[in-house]
Amino acid sequence: MRTNMFCRRTTRRTFAAWILAGVVAVCLLATPSASAQWLQWGGPNQDFKADAKGLAASWPTDGPNKLWQRDLGDGYSAILADAGRLYTMFRSDDKEAIISLDAKTGKTIWEHRYDSSPREDHAHEFGDGPRSTPLIAGDRLFAIGVEGKMHCLDKKSGKVYWRRDLWTEFEGNVLNHGYASSPIAYKNTVITLVGGKGAGIVAFDQASGDVVWKNQDFENSYSSPKIIRVDGEDQLVTFMAEQIIGVDPNSGALKWEYPCANRWKQNVCMPTWDEASNTLFFSASQVGSRGLRLKRDGDKTKVEEIWFTRKIHLYHVTSVKIGDYVYGSTGNRAPNFFSAINMKTGEIAWRERGFAKATCVLADGRIIILDEDGNLALVTATPDKFTVHSRFELFDKVAWTVPTIVGKTMYVRDKEKIMALDIG
Repeated sequence: MRTNMFCRRTTRRTFAAWILAGVVAVCLLATPSASAQWLQWGGPNQDFKADAKGLAASWPTDGPNKLWQRDLGDGYSAILADAGRLYTMFRSDDKEAIISLDAKTGKTIWEHRYDSSPREDHAHEFGDGPRSTPLIAGDRLFAIGVEGKMHCLDKKSGKVYWRRDLWTEFEGNVLNHGYASSPIAYKNTVITLVGGKGAGIVAFDQASGDVVWKNQDFENSYSSPKIIRVDGEDQLVTFMAEQIIGVDPNSGALKWEYPCANRWKQNVCMPTWDEASNTLFFSASQVGSRGLRLKRDGDKTKVEEIWFTRKIHLYHVTSVKIGDYVYGSTGNRAPNFFSAINMKTGEIAWRERGFAKATCVLADGRIIILDEDGNLALVTATPDKFTVHSRFELFDKVAWTVPTIVGKTMYVRDKEKIMALDIG
């Protein structure tokens, strides 16, 4: 009897253990991985590539199923996604707002508003809302408004930990289209582009907001920094107003610089890096596109231009790299072209009409394009051809914000509203 009772108890315990193990396994499979989240400008690896599988190969004529939509407010900040929440910025009345939304419903979880009046010389015809995209590092959210006001908040509650005023405190150069650079995390710091004398770039301690280092005299423009690895060394590469530079992210010490100046000092599109060949592709309005070869030489880095063309000039858009080719929207005024260029040789494979100036993101082997007229499209792009699978009009307001994709959901916004689409 005791043996039978022991066996029954053991069987029940074993069965319970199996159930528990199965529940844990299902939970692990259902929980998005850290890489699947969108924590910074450009996504998980700053390359506008989403870690998504099983997406639809085409869409209905009226587009993917809309999960929710809501009004938001003036601005172009991209949308971050983390653990079931979304984060972005907007302007309403005479205040800027940093907001956290429920990713499933779009409902507000918390919102932090603060006074921020654009300057008189601000280019109001393009809107007064934020351009910069926030950053998530651990439990903290970092956000910079159109007038260079920076906040560090608790991402769960919206509690403000610290504030800095980049333009006032560090005498950063004021931009008539507003502050647009997105911050980047590196080790225990958050690095920002400022454009002040001796403070062209400033790194803050994430926890305290204290200055860890400030360096360089370069004026800022509208681009955002990214971390690349050159011959085993981390470098922060970024556009400034009249040049593209590489610095040590631990100190801001200059590694190299290369001129890139146009009439308006508007360098915007983030460069593309190929670590295997040490090739850097960058493009800007008026000046065209270039390929640089970077090679470390002691504490400095040697820079060699390997090709140049004026036929491709990416403006305030995004681009994606597939193999050796960079795909993106070229031209700052109509007619615009969606183009393919070999970043190692400068060879242009094709330039296709049909879209206004556009942002793009790569997901599950296809490129999703959102042009400024509000047209959303699903395409396949190779060096040989450009195939449009689906296309429809999504927005009736200007759409300059790149889509965010997490799992099988795409989050998009125009100048005034935000929505979620099912692209599975």
